[in-house]
Amino acid sequence: MRVELYVEDCYHELSQPKVVNRETDTQIAAETWKNWFEHWLEILHPSIPPAPSYEVGLRLTNDDEVRTLNTQYRHQNKSTDVLSFAALEVDFPQLAEMYTEEPLYLGDIVISVETAQRQAQEQDHSLPTELAWLAAHGLLHLLGWDHPEEESLERMLKQQVILLKAIGIQIDLEEELFTNLL
Repeated sequence: MRVELYVEDCYHELSQPKVVNRETDTQIAAETWKNWFEHWLEILHPSIPPAPSYEVGLRLTNDDEVRTLNTQYRHQNKSTDVLSFAALEVDFPQLAEMYTEEPLYLGDIVISVETAQRQAQEQDHSLPTELAWLAAHGLLHLLGWDHPEEESLERMLKQQVILLKAIGIQIDLEEELFTNLL
């Protein structure tokens, strides 16, 4: 499974932290992100359109930028942990040749590192674990998963646990169910 992943770590550019703390460091290597997304898409492959490769954008930023995007695109003037902008939601005729020649663009995921830091502390796990959790959640949204009610949220969270386990991260689903509801 080939993934073209474009990672923008704008958080460090925007906030310019002066001291790097290993427990709160957000810099996950681009190659690590790419490997994670490749594993996840291999697991999810039966439910996505076949393509020679897939393309995803990942932007790590701060609460202010996420609030701006959330206001502009979802009409909710507040920050959130992760936003997904799915390309596959666009309803247009697609030629079969497109899937055999070009990477299939799935969309963009935007994560607020500031919110992720708070949630990681609340959950008592590392920031990289929280970032992986949010990226997996964002990817599922790109692929059409949604959680308008508790039952669909539980299915989605269980799928996230499977995705994280595949990359060696263990998450306690019960904790996540109670703290990350809608």
